[in-house]
Amino acid sequence: MKTKGARNSQQALKLLLPCFCASVFLWMFFTAEPLARQGTYYPPPGAWAKKAPAELGLDPVLLQQAIDYAKSRESNRAMDFSDQERIFGTLLGSVPNIRAKTNGLVIYKGYVVAEFGDTTWADPTYSVAKSMLATVAGIAVRKGLIKDLDATIGSTVKDGGYDSPRNAQVTWKHHLQQTSEWEGNMWGKQDNFIGKEAFGDGEMKPREQKKPGTYYEYNDVRINRFALSLLRTFDKSVPDVFREEVMDPIGASNTWRWIPYHNSWVELPGRCEPGAACAPRRLMSVSGGTRWGGGMWINSYDMARFGYLWLRGGKWGDKQIVPAAFVKEALASGGAPNSPGNGYGYLWWLNTSGKALAGLPTNAFSANGAGSNTITVSPDHDLVVVWRWHQGSAGEFARRVVAAIKPGTM
Repeated sequence: MKTKGARNSQQALKLLLPCFCASVFLWMFFTAEPLARQGTYYPPPGAWAKKAPAELGLDPVLLQQAIDYAKSRESNRAMDFSDQERIFGTLLGSVPNIRAKTNGLVIYKGYVVAEFGDTTWADPTYSVAKSMLATVAGIAVRKGLIKDLDATIGSTVKDGGYDSPRNAQVTWKHHLQQTSEWEGNMWGKQDNFIGKEAFGDGEMKPREQKKPGTYYEYNDVRINRFALSLLRTFDKSVPDVFREEVMDPIGASNTWRWIPYHNSWVELPGRCEPGAACAPRRLMSVSGGTRWGGGMWINSYDMARFGYLWLRGGKWGDKQIVPAAFVKEALASGGAPNSPGNGYGYLWWLNTSGKALAGLPTNAFSANGAGSNTITVSPDHDLVVVWRWHQGSAGEFARRVVAAIKPGTM
């Protein structure tokens, strides 16, 4: 027989139970909901969270074997850049007097799971800068400064560079796909790449130029024309745009530099009140590589942030930095009939044939610079791999990293 006290206790529990359940529900909502809202991890400025490989479902032994492979493929480029002019021709800008040894980072599911070498060294990254120029073009699209990538550049850029009948046909997309066939001289280098002194081992043989948009050629003179056109379009230096619109929002360091040639400076009208006298502005125009010196000098962590931005479809946190539609177009193969068979997007190397990055999915892509300096991205594996100063296969390194992913842990 229940006592009066026992009955009262049961009644009290019945009254308290709904309150308790509601409290638990509210606790779960207010603690779990922000996590769901946050979703993907984005590293804050000055830090990047690290996780043990096993914590994310990676086999530590296989991952270490991949790292050992990368560490054993040191670049054959001279440590003091004394081979620069032999390979590329007469310098127009600075090069360092020493570089880092091979180094890199593996970013998996947003976290640093492996790091080797000196990843803080800000070195030239050569043609990885081309993918950065493509990103600046994406910013111009976002801001409405470029309304149509198929529009001729000469319709808005009026500096004489697109006045000839040939150059008047060149569109933004042509430059982005390296099919422009733009003809002219940029900062003392002619578009035809003829001459051992000017172009080193990279000199080309004379050929008949084709109609813009119908022929692919990897050509830094034309890329440098593209960079100048972006400066004209923004009415601001490309490094300033890149810093304000891309690198600062993604939390990059302040150690990277986009260095011009000694002679790649242009004057624009000064900004002042109507009727007031003002001096012209002198702005630097930058290159899409370090073939003739200068270019993007950057450390591996900042390269990883840039690659991670593209892995996330141009988005960082809740901000769409590069338009999603532009990213999709940039990573779709196109161009001319002779464009790289493995796929070439908007100054990004693709893997549409599955051969450029063998063993990785066909939607993997990369930014590649001499040295070699590479960023490899595999969206299907939530993976970014930065590898500096190597003479190995970036695809093989990434494939070995992927092999360390335990089945069922993606």
